[in-house]
Amino acid sequence: MEELTREVSAEELESWPRSSYRSIDIRDEEDFRQGKLPDAVRMDIKRIADGEHGLPKDRRLLLYCKYGSLSRQAAELLFEQGYDAWSLRGGYGDWLLRKIQRELCPEERRREVEESIRKRFRRRLYTPFAKALNDYELVEEGDRICVCISGGKDSMLMAKLFQEVKRHNKFPFELVFLCMDPGYNEANRRIIEENAALLGIPLCFFQTEIFDAVFHIEKSPCYVCARMRRGWLYRRARELGCNKIALGHHYDDVIETVLMGMLYSGQFQAMMPKLRSTNFEGMELIRPLYLIREEDILRWRDENHLNFIQCACKFTESCSSCQTDGTSSSKRLETKRLIASLKRTNPFIEKNLFKSMENVSLNTVLAVRENGVKHSFLEWYGKKRSF
Repeated sequence: MEELTREVSAEELESWPRSSYRSIDIRDEEDFRQGKLPDAVRMDIKRIADGEHGLPKDRRLLLYCKYGSLSRQAAELLFEQGYDAWSLRGGYGDWLLRKIQRELCPEERRREVEESIRKRFRRRLYTPFAKALNDYELVEEGDRICVCISGGKDSMLMAKLFQEVKRHNKFPFELVFLCMDPGYNEANRRIIEENAALLGIPLCFFQTEIFDAVFHIEKSPCYVCARMRRGWLYRRARELGCNKIALGHHYDDVIETVLMGMLYSGQFQAMMPKLRSTNFEGMELIRPLYLIREEDILRWRDENHLNFIQCACKFTESCSSCQTDGTSSSKRLETKRLIASLKRTNPFIEKNLFKSMENVSLNTVLAVRENGVKHSFLEWYGKKRSF
């Protein structure tokens, strides 16, 4: 191949006429859903390797992944197949960082985003956010809430919605916007910082070495990482005088978790709107996006031309997990696809899954668990209960 690889930087790409190339995204499906280059199409690298991609040769091809490693290999394969193929140096992360940094009039952009929440997306975002706060009693007078920012679309929107609630100031409570750096590379951290500055979110960063600690764990490193991050967030939030931490799980996360538990763990277990911490006395976890649909979050992001990172995990820096085969190993993604498939014939699937969490009948279950203890239906069979 010419000089081994043919790469183009995000800066150099700006000189290419948009009509002169096609953008091919070879990241996984979830990353693609969270953000992409304009007019990009997604393709599995296996199809490229097998030569079964059917790509036209009328224009040059721009391939990109997360950090530019896997796309470089894909570009080499296509070049050998006779294509004018290029790899985006630094991947989607570098392109996104440059896009954010080139934003004109950030104050005006911030006002536009905030105005969209108050008007265009009020019914879809602000109203269900406020309803969750009220219905589940998530925010109380005198609370000091640690709003946990990961850098993705959900936590960034949660921060903006909290700011909007605070603007009305119906009763006194305080907010701290906390972002943990578990060992991000420089580009990912800068993307989070730049997005926060653009949106007017005053982030408080703190550093940990969690990625290094779990890097060599072979079995369920993501689970261990998540548990460690939760513990660090509780600890730091308490140091900052907070009594609650707010996480950005939304309606779709909730129903997917219910179905995943039944299909893959053999249990019915809801993702609760709030939980008291068992390890940090006096601390509580709340989920204010509980009633907000992901499709509305995506629409808010896209209509405001915002771009966020999906996964800043250190494990994917080599792009080894960007795409390995035609199917995703993610159980959550499989569940998401299943729900979408069922919805084609029953538009009430999602609503019914959500309602199932509050319509559990003890007369029709074989057993329940309470505080880790299993109780058979025989314990209350034929007896009168007070509930």
